Amino acid sequence: MPVLHVDVRLVNVVATVKDAGGAPVGGLEGGDFSVKVDGVEQRIAVFERQTDRPLSVALLFDASLSVAKELRFEQQASRRFVRSLLGSGAHPEDRIAVFSFSSYVDQVQGFTRSLPQLEQALLSIRPDSGTSVYDALSLTAQRLERREGRKVMVLITDGGDTTSRTDYHQALESVHLADAVVYSIIVVPISSDAGRNLGGENALKTISASTGGLAFRQHVETEKDLEEAFRQIERDLRVQYLIGFYPQAVPEGPERFHRIELRVHRPGARVLARNGYYAPATKTTRSIP
Repeated sequence: MPVLHVDVRLVNVVATVKDAGGAPVGGLEGGDFSVKVDGVEQRIAVFERQTDRPLSVALLFDASLSVAKELRFEQQASRRFVRSLLGSGAHPEDRIAVFSFSSYVDQVQGFTRSLPQLEQALLSIRPDSGTSVYDALSLTAQRLERREGRKVMVLITDGGDTTSRTDYHQALESVHLADAVVYSIIVVPISSDAGRNLGGENALKTISASTGGLAFRQHVETEKDLEEAFRQIERDLRVQYLIGFYPQAVPEGPERFHRIELRVHRPGARVLARNGYYAPATKTTRSIP
């Protein structure tokens, strides 16, 4: 008698759909989406427009000396982003937290919707030595995992990790387990590739893409890049969808990570969503006659 292994945990996928011009697409229904896991079609059990669910946003600031000269502008731009995100159209339960990281990770402000507390936290960040990007992602993911609703990280860094005890794979798993979407704003110190940490930059691009987020570049030559990145992130967060499913008939293998393929059936549209999930260490089994 064959045995089917079934994950009893609901897997949630937060999706942003964009048209050919890059604008978010609203008004979609559950029937506009299909989902596969490791090539196996899944039944969508939950579909919601995510604007109906509260939003938890963690702002993560690289406070290392390598980006110190950009910090003041980033703080001011983030203040404007926070005001706008918690302004008109926000869910009453939306919350924002502020983290900074150098050789260590500091939760400067817990999740709140108090603008004075958030602004004070943003302006209190000071540069220090070291850069613990992966530690920051992992710790913040643990804080987000306990929260309900949509979970988002906005990470501002030059991408060069130097002091983390957590590695890339551990950080990525933590983010997936938290069902969090990562937006990376990568500080580019100069126009050419010389002197840039391309390995760290590419790692952040991969983490963002694999969680359904985006990676942006902030060039030091212009302040418009960061402002535009914040505007695009806010637009995306205003129009999102939640697709939930219980994995069925997923092929067994040694890896806990299973690939998700989410499609939207609209001409010219593309979907941004996590590309997989980590199965729990133990599974429920049932027999099939």
